[in-house]
Amino acid sequence: MRKPIVINARFLTQPITGTQRVGIELSKRLKKLLPEASFVTPYDIRHQAIADELEAEVVGPARGYLWEQVSLPGYLRQLGDPLLVNLCNTAPLWYPNKIATVLDLSFHVNPAWFSKKFSMLYNFTSPRVSRTARKVLTISEYSLNDIIRFYHIPRSKLEIIYPSISDLFRYPPALKGENPYGKYILAVSSLDPRKNFKGLIQAFQEAALPDTKLVIVGAAHKVFADTGLKEMIQNDPSIIFTGYLSDEQLVNLYQHALFFAYPSFFEGFGIPPLEAMACGCPTLVSDTTSLPEVCGDASVYVDPYDIASIREGLIRLYRDEALRKTLVEKGRARVEHFSWDESARKLADLIIELDTRR
Repeated sequence: MRKPIVINARFLTQPITGTQRVGIELSKRLKKLLPEASFVTPYDIRHQAIADELEAEVVGPARGYLWEQVSLPGYLRQLGDPLLVNLCNTAPLWYPNKIATVLDLSFHVNPAWFSKKFSMLYNFTSPRVSRTARKVLTISEYSLNDIIRFYHIPRSKLEIIYPSISDLFRYPPALKGENPYGKYILAVSSLDPRKNFKGLIQAFQEAALPDTKLVIVGAAHKVFADTGLKEMIQNDPSIIFTGYLSDEQLVNLYQHALFFAYPSFFEGFGIPPLEAMACGCPTLVSDTTSLPEVCGDASVYVDPYDIASIREGLIRLYRDEALRKTLVEKGRARVEHFSWDESARKLADLIIELDTRR
């Protein structure tokens, strides 16, 4: 009897950031492409509608890291050690018949961007998971080269599965909703030190753009180090923190923004610039890590370590309406290079190949 294919759906128990988005979007498509696959999760599910769509099965009494390292391998041994697909950075350390995913090595490059507990855990587990996996997935050439460089994983063991954006951003409503902020520059991300919001805020304040706000969308997460952002803007009414917003609200903000700013220090891929492009919003991004690979010729590039570079980029896009229109056209074309459907098909083929080879 053929063993089942099992997909680790622990992401159903976690807040949705870019990491969980990758797991969710690929899993939804793998459910259709590989109907024989099963999805397993701890009991503390946060996203019940997604769990129902995946027909996820709760297994084991534990949760979190203990579930992944103890309950999940125990369950798999009862099934005869089937192929386990892990899509969100973590996986059972010593279970060998697995596909692992390492989205990026930001926690290795600069542990100070994260809480001490998080960076210590990932710097211990990630290289070991990568070395014990049959295949390691990542999300860009940049991340792939980092994994080879720092973990000494052979290129033949690595596979790039590009992320994309959800259909809500790819096909935004033609009729825009209400503009809640007037003229504004938009920034979207978790409030993570590597996203360089301090540099963006300082550059925005120095640029002194007339009658223009900076709207920052994002929620703080406990794994990130304290950024001190609120202290920077407490007396500046032109800077607005919205906190977490739904995708529907975010689409509307992309559609009304003058442009989108993303001067991040480090990205394994960078989904928000693609979301902005799909919604017809010009983009300004960093010239570092994976962002030139992802954004191509459809963005203005700045040096995230140089406040003057960010400031001049903001002023340039603010003043140049023709450039903004050009970037809108190029951005919509750039988005077409990335497809969840194509990435899921590539992953499904890899899963079938490894499952057959076992």
